[in-house]
Formats: sequence, C-alpha cells, structure tokens
Amino acid sequence: GHDGALTSSETVTEQVRALTTDWFGAHLADGPAVSDAFLYSVTEGSALSDRAAGSAAVLSTPDYTGLNGTTTDTVTLAGPPQQALAPAGGVPAAISSVPGLGGVGSLLGQLGGGALAGLAQQTATFVSEPLAATTTLVGAPTAGITLSSDRPVPGATVFTALRILDASGRAQLPASLVAPVRVDALGPDPQELQIRLPAIVTDIPAGSRLALTVTTTDQAYRMPSGPAVYTVALADTSITVPTVAGTPVESPRPPWLWPLLALVVLVIVGLLLRITRPRTAAVASDRDPVDPVIVTGLVKQYPGGVRAVDGVDFTVPRGIVLGLLGPNGAGKSTTMRMMMGLITPTAGDVRIFGETIRPGSPALARVGCFIEGPGLLPHLTGRQNLDLFWRASGRSGDPRMIEVLEIAGLGSAIDRRVRTYSQGMRQRVGIAQAMLGMPDLLLLDEPTNGLDPPQIKEMREVLQAYAKDGRTVIVSSHLLSEVEQTCSDVVVMGAGRVIAQGSVDALLSEHQGRRLEDVFLGLVGEGHSVTTSGVSP
Repeated sequence: GHDGALTSSETVTEQVRALTTDWFGAHLADGPAVSDAFLYSVTEGSALSDRAAGSAAVLSTPDYTGLNGTTTDTVTLAGPPQQALAPAGGVPAAISSVPGLGGVGSLLGQLGGGALAGLAQQTATFVSEPLAATTTLVGAPTAGITLSSDRPVPGATVFTALRILDASGRAQLPASLVAPVRVDALGPDPQELQIRLPAIVTDIPAGSRLALTVTTTDQAYRMPSGPAVYTVALADTSITVPTVAGTPVESPRPPWLWPLLALVVLVIVGLLLRITRPRTAAVASDRDPVDPVIVTGLVKQYPGGVRAVDGVDFTVPRGIVLGLLGPNGAGKSTTMRMMMGLITPTAGDVRIFGETIRPGSPALARVGCFIEGPGLLPHLTGRQNLDLFWRASGRSGDPRMIEVLEIAGLGSAIDRRVRTYSQGMRQRVGIAQAMLGMPDLLLLDEPTNGLDPPQIKEMREVLQAYAKDGRTVIVSSHLLSEVEQTCSDVVVMGAGRVIAQGSVDALLSEHQGRRLEDVFLGLVGEGHSVTTSGVSP
C-alpha cells in the first residue's frame, strides 16, 4: 500500500509474493486463513524526522484503509491568488517528477537566480503555519484550487505536490512524487478543481510547515506549444491530511541491512575484477620461442545450428603483418573476437603466447585490438582519449605515448578535440589506442573502413612501421590490393573455414603470378563482392 509496505523494495517484493501465495492458498485451496491486516512503514532517522535512528517502524491496522486513512487532519493553507508562467512547449521545465532529482530541484529552487528564477515563476505556492505536533501522513492528501488562463489552452496540465518545509526552510518532496492534473479546456473563467495528491507514507515533524505547490511544467510531460499565464488560487483554505492509527510491529530487517549487503556485493565484484582483469604479463623477448598466435580446431556455433566458424586452424609467427581475408560472413570477425576472449568458442581454442585465451587471460595484456571502431569521446582531445583509454584498461606501466604517436603519425592534431577530426584521423587514433604500451600483438578488424586512398596508404605505412621491430599484426580487410601491398602473409577464409594460407609471395607464385584479387576469387568463388583500393605502392 502507498509508499511504504516495508523497509526496502526487495522486502516489499518478498512480502507481496508471500502474501499473494498465502491469499490464493486460503481462498482457492482451502489453506490456512490469512489476515487482512494492512502493513506500512515509516523510515526513522530521516532528514525531516524526529524519530531516533535505527530500524524502520512498521505499523499494522486490521484492515486496508484505502487512500483516505482512518482519520484526517485539516491543515490551513495561506496565500493570495498567484500567476504562474506556462512557457511555450514547457521549456524550460521543472524536474520535480524525475526520480531522485526532486529534492535537488527543490534545493536549487531555493537558491534562485538565472534559469532557476524562471522556474520559480512557473510555480504557485501555498504554505501552512508550523504544525504543533508530529503527524504521520498515510494516504493521499486532498485540496481544492481554482485555475484559469489568460488565453484558451486546450489540454492544459498542471503538476501538484505536497512539500514539507522544516524550521530552517529546507524543502522535501516525499518520494519525489507529483500529481498531474489535466484540464481539457482552460480559459479566463476560473475552474474549481479537487485534487488528490500522491499517496505516501511519511513523518511530518512538529514545527514543520506544509506547502502545496502547483507547477505549470514538468520534464516528464509534453506541454502545449503556445505560451500562457495561469492564475492559481485556493478554492479551500485547507488541505486534508489522512492518517492511520497503526499498531507497531517488529521490523524484520533494519533499513541499513540492504545497503550493507549491496556494499558487500560491490566489494566482491571489485575483487573479482581485480583478480581477473589482465594487468601484467611477461615481457616479450627476441628469444621467446612461442608463436604469438596458434588457433586449433576453432568452432563457433550459434543457436539453430549455424556455424560462423567451423574448424579453423592457423599459426601466426612473430614479426609479420598477416591479412585475414574472406567475403562477408566468412567468419573473420567472429574469429578475431574469439582471439580476444570476447566470444567463447564452441570447440577448439586460441593460444596467445602459449596461453589458452579466456576472458581476463593475463596474456591479453600483450594484445592491442581495434574492433568495431575506437569509441572516442568527441569533446576530448585525441591525447585525452588515449590517456583515458589507458587508465580505464587497468594496465600499469608506461603507455609509451611518444612512440605510439610517432608511429601513428598524429602530429599536432593529437591535441585537438576529436569532433574536429576527419574519418582518417579517427581511425588513426583508434589504431593508436590499440598500440598503447606497444603490445606484442595487434589485432585490427577492418582498420581502413571509410578511408580514402591516400589515407589507406598512410595506414599501410603505420602498420609496417609497427611490425618492423618483431611485433605481430593481424589485419582483417576486404581491400585485397591493399592487403597484397601491406601484408607478408595471409589466411583466406570462406564459409567459416580456412581455404588457403601462407605468404603472399608463395600464394601468388602458385597461381602463376596473378593478382591477389584473382587468386581470392578463384578460392572463394565468383559470387562474392570484392573491394580493391586502387592504391599504388
């Protein structure tokens, strides 16, 4: 019922499930009789409560009291008729109904000034005298107002709320709830409205005042397109506050228990991330005998029996630029994702520097990747994006930013905001992201997408410069002539399988010196679309 069955949403869910099960058991299965008691809770130790801190007070009544409570208190309101601006389209808008922001909006509204002063002009407020005794509100308060407009407004809506003002004037909007009131046709003639405010459960301490607010805008609603000025007045000088004479019952759980459990869960998750996230790995050396990549029997099957990758085997030695080729749907991107631990294979495995790859494998600290774009933040500079990416990756050590920027050829543009970059510059920053820390293995999925021929030629130089010191680069691409000029080795895939692999020179010599494009079409079939860059060496 209302805003407070028990101490938390989780407890409410448990209670409602249990009560529903018991009720159906009692009435449909001749089970034990169930109580018709109504439970509600009032949180103790709140900012406006004079209760002692501790577990929430849970109270009970024999029957459900509805929104009107068992008794009512009448609180007198005061205030003259007031005009409230209704801006065109409801902009700027109040934020009282956005969960979690009502209190902030109320506090900011008290500060005044600037745009907030404009929002204050959209609200009519009627305030009571300080209450002589503490009152527990249980239900939906009611009040009467009159409303008119300086011009006809079809479909006018105002937003009413009950706020609690403490002795120092601080305002609280209980549960951040407002009640929208719609008037089909509003005009110069005042219309009397009986309004029911949101149903809540809350303490109103002695010395506090009640404030009835009527606002012309709310960010959660679409408003009339034309401007208007509303006149709001009290039709009744009092507001009716429902109360319930409840009997205290023992609270099953203190309110701090759920936040404490949530904190424990967060600590456990943080420890797991710290344990599983790749932070350090052995430093590669020229004497490392292990091939960077060994793919064995790799299979990825999706529901319905579709095999995107079907028994792929290949080995990538150190110090080469390898092109992973194939038509759309050949399984190239799926293979690269499994190489990064982003997708779990159905069968087979990928070994990176001798370690079988799984999510969080330490060997991934020696791998840089560029898959589905760099995801840059446009309001930051390129350098800031790189720095943020390095810190977010959880890796320690030197990102070797100077070397990365020199290889990527970003120049002074690295200190400009990304929103000013061309597509080619964005791709370069994405490649630079993958190069941070100068990893021993670089995986690039379609790095030349969207680039023009000169930019593609520059990208080729970047990749060759990176691999010249014994590092390994694997590139997935559709641009066959570019692969022919950039890569020393290729793996050709079709229908999820490897149909050819080896050095580019050997593959071309086996086919009588034909172009890689012709060799590719001969391997995968003529029915596939092939892109050539047309870039000369």
